[in-house]
Amino acid sequence: MIRLSELFFTTLREDPAEAEVASHRLLLRAGYIRRAGAGLYSWLPLGLRVRRNIERVVREEMEAAGAQEVLFPGLLPREPYERTGRWTEYGDGIFRLQDRKGADHLLAPTHEEVFTLLVQDLVSSYKALPLTIFQIQDKYRDEARPRAGLLRAREFTMKDAYSFDVDDAGLDASYQRQRDAYERIFQRLGLEYVIVSADAGAMGGSKSEEFLHPTPVGEDTIVRSAGGYAANVEAFETVAPEPLPIDGQPAAVVRDTPGTPTIDTLVADANARFPREDGRAWTAADTLKNVVLRLTHLDGSRELVVIGLPGDREVDQKRVEVAFQPADVTAADEDDFRANPGLVKGYIGPWSTTGAVLGEEAATGIRYLLDKRVVDGSSWITGANEPGKHVFGLVAGRDFAGDGWVEAADVRPGDPAPDGSGPVTLERGMEVGHVFQLGRKYAEALGLKVLDQNGKLVTVTMGSYGIGVTRNLAAIVERSHDEQGIIWPREIAPFDVHVVATGKDVRAFEVAESVIAGLEARGLEVLFDDRPKVSPGVKFGDAEIIGVPQIVIVGRDAHEGLVDVWDRATGERQQVALDALEEALGR
Repeated sequence: MIRLSELFFTTLREDPAEAEVASHRLLLRAGYIRRAGAGLYSWLPLGLRVRRNIERVVREEMEAAGAQEVLFPGLLPREPYERTGRWTEYGDGIFRLQDRKGADHLLAPTHEEVFTLLVQDLVSSYKALPLTIFQIQDKYRDEARPRAGLLRAREFTMKDAYSFDVDDAGLDASYQRQRDAYERIFQRLGLEYVIVSADAGAMGGSKSEEFLHPTPVGEDTIVRSAGGYAANVEAFETVAPEPLPIDGQPAAVVRDTPGTPTIDTLVADANARFPREDGRAWTAADTLKNVVLRLTHLDGSRELVVIGLPGDREVDQKRVEVAFQPADVTAADEDDFRANPGLVKGYIGPWSTTGAVLGEEAATGIRYLLDKRVVDGSSWITGANEPGKHVFGLVAGRDFAGDGWVEAADVRPGDPAPDGSGPVTLERGMEVGHVFQLGRKYAEALGLKVLDQNGKLVTVTMGSYGIGVTRNLAAIVERSHDEQGIIWPREIAPFDVHVVATGKDVRAFEVAESVIAGLEARGLEVLFDDRPKVSPGVKFGDAEIIGVPQIVIVGRDAHEGLVDVWDRATGERQQVALDALEEALGR
């Protein structure tokens, strides 16, 4: 047994000032973790027990899916990441350092390169494939704003697995095995999940799916329909309306609209001074908003782009970051406008390097990209590229064109799903797992080839599969807690049973010891609150916040052979005879 009187832990009665979300607050208060620095946490004995239980579940399912465990260093040399281009692509997002000889290293954010090189070193024939190997290892990201405890930390623990196959059919099979294993893992952890189509990001590759846990504190947005469509907001594809007829539409007209630099002021002015002939009021959806963004590329060069989208939509930062990755994307600032006088702030109109507006050549050499809703034949109110002037009735495909399309606008409830399965709804979600079909990106960059059945050298195809161990731990607390504390699922709880001895009667403590001996004989792990001079109220409060799912209270009725069984999840408490205890615990 583990005696609470000897356990290295303490509980806090007040919420820590830095705690932002429930998991951060409760893990600190219950004595599971302690802050060591911004985004860095020390693990105490209780926290390590839960963390190792999650790792056990992950290991069991990985091994059941045929994966073998390895372990790589967290400190890695620059050269492999240079060969794949990710030394530069990661930008400021990783920790770089030099050894005493001046050689560059990094604290690994992911391990694709070293997995690939290990297999290259040991595998030369298709006979050794398929192969899936995994590790559970700490990762490091130089988060600009670490927050929310374990949910956005600079050091975190991940399980990352990589499959290696000789052909695409093999990759499909390996991918499905890992995907199925993930479903079993999350079911055992008691985490609700939604599998969504996702963007591969810096990982590269083709097919990519995220396992998102619906939660209000999630940083992702789940877009799904009742018909079964699911994606994160970055991967959502806008359904373009059908083009409209251009013939017969009236010519565009430039009108004076002083003091209307915003969509709201423009719509109000248009309704007041230029009402529609059909009697319908102008709305923001009738306007074409032109947003200027600055892209900073990996080589440090800068580029401006203008995005044209309906005025009732906003630019979604996550979607534009995916659209222009790996460039850094920010809004254009005053210096950008001063350097480009053709950008008339508040009255920017649609022009492009290849098109023209109202028959005039493009005012700048800036790329102009359009939202998919700006289809040919659609008519808009938009800026005229002159202070205090807007164009009414500017028709796409007749009066202006773009240099291409971009997925930049926010996604709204009711938008049509791209697979035709109906309108979508939106909810917040937290990424708890991610699976990728990497294909041959890393194998080609690092020269991973094997001899196939015909004796021909072929490039191996790869899959990548990640689960955030420490993030999942926090996600479980976010889902499973009440006002009093954590409520751990049985599978990963730090102990099976928490026995609390109360009162001053030595007999209660002796009975508790006997109860624990019986429970341990059945293979259960027990936490024993044996503190002799601590009040029952404090002991019960600690039991609630620690969150072991079943609590046995041995008190004044112990001499009569009676104890209380307290179910932490339901709050139900019943008195049972000692000889019926195991049945009451369901063990």
